[in-house]
Amino acid sequence: MIIALLLAAAAPATAVDAELAFARDAQKLGQWTAFRKWAGADAVVFTPQAAWAREALPKKDPPKAIKWRPAHSFVSCDGRTAVNTGPWVSVDGKPGGYFTTVWQRTRAGWRWAYDGGGPVTKGAPAPPATARVHRASCRAKAPGAPVIPPPALTAKQARTTPEDNGRGESADKTLGWDWKVEKDGARHFRVFQWNGARYEQVLYNDVPAPPPPPKKQ
Repeated sequence: MIIALLLAAAAPATAVDAELAFARDAQKLGQWTAFRKWAGADAVVFTPQAAWAREALPKKDPPKAIKWRPAHSFVSCDGRTAVNTGPWVSVDGKPGGYFTTVWQRTRAGWRWAYDGGGPVTKGAPAPPATARVHRASCRAKAPGAPVIPPPALTAKQARTTPEDNGRGESADKTLGWDWKVEKDGARHFRVFQWNGARYEQVLYNDVPAPPPPPKKQ
């Protein structure tokens, strides 16, 4: 009983805590070892097309791991689902871009379900030094009215195969997200948060297609 209480006390309380613990584990345990440790059963990564993390993550860790930290955390009303985003730094200390991670609190604790990111665009605001938490409203539009899910991708937006687009939402339906990968590998990711009256788009990642491989001489 005492051990169970100690383990519960040591578990990350929020998605920001989980992200920081995940980043620390990358330095201590190895980059891909940490990714596998914190991944949910159906976590998705991009290579650049969508792939199951359990199949796509490399088995061998690199000599050094990248570093990252959360700058913004968009959280559901019940606090059990969140989308974190922030900067990451390469092993040589140079800015690498930004990451975006969807976190869900399960019986096993916090686990990530989506991991993506992209290059930093020119003119983007500098990330805050400490993570800013943005929580969804717990207020319904009308007393007793259900909170409807975020707007789905249109037929035109979701014109690729089902494996190339997906969506999810928190159990209380106050936070939702969707993603789509184009045929050339470009990726779009949206996050919607309930503000008490409507869904507001609070995050949008527009990730360019990767450069084509060099042609053989």
